[in-house]
Amino acid sequence: MKRYFGSEEFQEQKREVADVVKEHNEIASYVEEIRSHGKFSIGQSSTGTQAHLASYENTSTYKYKRDRNTADYASSNVHNASLQVVRNASVEPIKYLIKYFDISATEDKLAEIESMGESISRLEEAISNLEARESSISTSINPPKFILKHYLNEFRAQVGLNVPKLKVPYPEYKFQYVSAGGNSSQQAVIKMDSPTIDALIQSIAEKIKWSKSAAAQRSLMTASLRNFIKQRDNFTCKTCQISTRDEAHLLLEVDHIQPISKGGLSEESNLQTLCWKCNRTKSNKY
Repeated sequence: MKRYFGSEEFQEQKREVADVVKEHNEIASYVEEIRSHGKFSIGQSSTGTQAHLASYENTSTYKYKRDRNTADYASSNVHNASLQVVRNASVEPIKYLIKYFDISATEDKLAEIESMGESISRLEEAISNLEARESSISTSINPPKFILKHYLNEFRAQVGLNVPKLKVPYPEYKFQYVSAGGNSSQQAVIKMDSPTIDALIQSIAEKIKWSKSAAAQRSLMTASLRNFIKQRDNFTCKTCQISTRDEAHLLLEVDHIQPISKGGLSEESNLQTLCWKCNRTKSNKY
């Protein structure tokens, strides 16, 4: 291992991929920015809003016979319900999410959900991009298999990949049933990944349409719309004009020309493709 990392061949390969590694680490820093500034909550259950005012203890004399299941009353993302509600929520998750976590069918709430979906989508794409870049770097250097198998962390450190294990902080909403004695427990968990958020956006939009809101006439910021905008713009940044033809691992994002925070809507005419660097510079400006 020491002989390989100390070889002139490996050192030369490191120098050759230095620029790629630099941008790789810059994107990793960008991921942390998205995580810290993104919104990852859209509703809460009312069942536990006052749980902090009391203490709970299972005083059953049979407690010593087995571990008891205990209900989570304090978390706003957990709804304590009957067994039937939990089972229904596992069959119709979007319907029950809207009903029990106070997600109202309004234009403001729709924009809030779209904003969360944008944060989730950007994180998913950025982390996927990082994984592809790291794979490309490993392929270009082509270390022996035993290095990647047994000394992967050392390889990353030697090359200069200063990236911790990154994950998307998917919000989770739970429907929980715990029997009175704590012997039985079931739960339905809804993970707010992109497909779930898109389904929620569509459902809220349908409800708004029935109320004849103006929002019914606009586009919805879903994964399919983001993909359409990138294809429309030929996978090219509208600012710097770099495309995926120029850089295979270019991280592209869909930007609101007039930001949502300033009243912009998710309409095709208000959307453009930007590379992550140009989008990072633009922030929430026009």
